[in-house]
Amino acid sequence: MEQNTWPICKACDSGELVPLSDFGGQGAAIHYKAWVCTNPQCGFNLKIRNGEVHINEPIVSGATPRNR
Repeated sequence: MEQNTWPICKACDSGELVPLSDFGGQGAAIHYKAWVCTNPQCGFNLKIRNGEVHINEPIVSGATPRNR
């Protein structure tokens, strides 16, 4: 099994930044759409949305239903 090493989070110096992927509106995979710190107390995140970079947006649980 391949072992990845991820960059250390510079915001807390204890967690690692791990990449997250998503799917676009047409169902195509979007790799490395976001980077999130693995330290739950840190919460640093960096996301790309519509070509813009967003830093430290609130993190919400995917288990919580959202109104659309």
